[in-house]
Amino acid sequence: MNSQPLVLASTSIYRAQLLSILQIPFKTTAPNVDESPLPGETARQTSARLSILKAQAVANDYPNALIIGSDQVALLDGQQLGKPYTHDNAVRQLRSMREKTVVFYTALTLLNSGDGKMQTEIDETKVTFRNSSDEEIERYLLKEQPYHCAGSAKSEGLGIALISRIEGNDPNALIGLPLITLVSMLKKQGVEIL
Repeated sequence: MNSQPLVLASTSIYRAQLLSILQIPFKTTAPNVDESPLPGETARQTSARLSILKAQAVANDYPNALIIGSDQVALLDGQQLGKPYTHDNAVRQLRSMREKTVVFYTALTLLNSGDGKMQTEIDETKVTFRNSSDEEIERYLLKEQPYHCAGSAKSEGLGIALISRIEGNDPNALIGLPLITLVSMLKKQGVEIL
């Protein structure tokens, strides 16, 4: 079994909670990466690039570790939706998503900083939203405050009430960390979960 330490390059409590499901020890660290999309970059490309950058950003601090980088970008009508950060931005996002399907691209990178080997995969989840009223959106935001969540709707929380359908391969991907893919990546690096 691989004895390299496992490092999550993220300060997201949701990603850390998901990773803890696998019951293997890990450390978390902030990757300090600018998450702005580049001009002409697709949502899929943005998520992949940022997951790689996050893993690489902490590699010097952990020179012989397995480093997990992950990033999520939401796409609605050809427009990337990032984290809203403010209440007003979240209101605008949620209003724009009513009765529409948003595609969430969740990229995952596993970097072995010891030998430089890197694996990157992108999980795609389609989320269709209900026709929620302005009052429902406001009540949701006041209760949940999902201002650091791409697209403003936390499916693992009260945001599920805004959603009518979810289509994807891994429900964990929508929360921010595709565990099914991660287990496969870790196995390739000699880490057995069970």
